[in-house]
Amino acid sequence: MAKATYKELMDAGIHFGHLTRKWNPNMAPYIFMEKNGIHIIDLNKTIGKLEEAAAALKQVAKSGKKILFVATKKQAKEIVAERVKAINMPYVTERWPGGMLTNFSTIRKAVKKMGTIDKMATDGTFDNMSKKERLSIMRMREKLDRNLGSISDLSRLPGALFIIDIHKENISVQEAHKLNIPTYGIVDTNSDPNKIDFAIPANDDSSKSVDLILRVVCEAIAEGLEERKALKGTKKDEDEKEGVVAEATKATEEIAGEE
Repeated sequence: MAKATYKELMDAGIHFGHLTRKWNPNMAPYIFMEKNGIHIIDLNKTIGKLEEAAAALKQVAKSGKKILFVATKKQAKEIVAERVKAINMPYVTERWPGGMLTNFSTIRKAVKKMGTIDKMATDGTFDNMSKKERLSIMRMREKLDRNLGSISDLSRLPGALFIIDIHKENISVQEAHKLNIPTYGIVDTNSDPNKIDFAIPANDDSSKSVDLILRVVCEAIAEGLEERKALKGTKKDEDEKEGVVAEATKATEEIAGEE
């Protein structure tokens, strides 16, 4: 499984926390020292927690469940979109829609509306509308795509949430807890690690830091997906083999009965 070296973590600046006056006391176990008014994160703890989270997420992916990534902060948006799109997982990089999880059926209806509009554009419905009506509907489609396009394949509640900044994305964390959805995330020194199930102590403001953490996590998820694919292929072969054996046995019994 993919791992990050101590040097890689150092080079990415993962150890840099927030100003000491902004710290959350619950992060004390993950803080190595204080330097120039800034808390320094213990990278040994980061490595351990990152490996633990990656292993757990690999199993979630292997089970066939989706993992929803949440990152609406500027420096993480593009990184999340690029990394997560590559493993075909849903993500939210624009504003978190209130009720995204707790009112999931309504969100699904909005996603389906995009499909309905696309159908209207191809089945001739638009031809019977005025230019103003078409423009209004297409603007609605663009807005829906901007906010919900990246979760269009999420047909049911995710098996887990991965959050880049749990302090900023506290609403998504609360919704996940209400529905008992496991939460994973990058936790800086200004956040409370006890609010999520798998906390990875790291700098959540640096794009290099976020990218490195996501690289390890996404590679682990990709491995889980590959193992699931291999298992399904093996099961299919076994089922086919059992079917052949069953047919052969039946044929043998029929011949024996005729004799």
